[in-house]
Amino acid sequence: MKRIKKAFFKFWFKLFGWKIIGNRPYGLKKYVIAVAPHTSNWDFAVGYCYKQIDDLHPNFLAKNSLFKIPLVGWFLRNMGGEPVDRSKKTKIVDQVVQKFQERDQFIMAITPEGTRSYSPEWKTGFYQIAIKAQVPIVLIGFDFGRKVVEIREPLYPTGNVEEDIELMKDYFRPMKGRNPEEGIV
Repeated sequence: MKRIKKAFFKFWFKLFGWKIIGNRPYGLKKYVIAVAPHTSNWDFAVGYCYKQIDDLHPNFLAKNSLFKIPLVGWFLRNMGGEPVDRSKKTKIVDQVVQKFQERDQFIMAITPEGTRSYSPEWKTGFYQIAIKAQVPIVLIGFDFGRKVVEIREPLYPTGNVEEDIELMKDYFRPMKGRNPEEGIV
């Protein structure tokens, strides 16, 4: 069944002209995925196809109240959702770092822009998670202009957040999101 599902998504990817460049780090069991540019809900569809083709099982964050809704909670968990307490009294970075510490294998996918709208300043939570959990960041770009999902070698954060984020933005800048005007400049 797994091979059939993979073949199905490969067929659709090819039918719509998409391809994958690069390889995810198969030997790494823990890392943060930074996905950009994030300009459209279509990013989810492209990401879901890629995840099925590459047999990747990343997690993503969602507020914990959604997991209390029976069908929604089941669906989110099945998709890789991780509940987090988003109240002001808690620190999301620390919650995610704890998940990295508790598990032998954990991959967290985050969009650094934090929104589908243009945002000149990235949220740095993904970076702080990587630093505190002592894991690398894997950059995955969705380039709608070239119809490419591009994966870069793992980047190990230096602790210089401004310099490292500028390096990541440089990698993503040539990529055109579904709505290019909302992309990274």
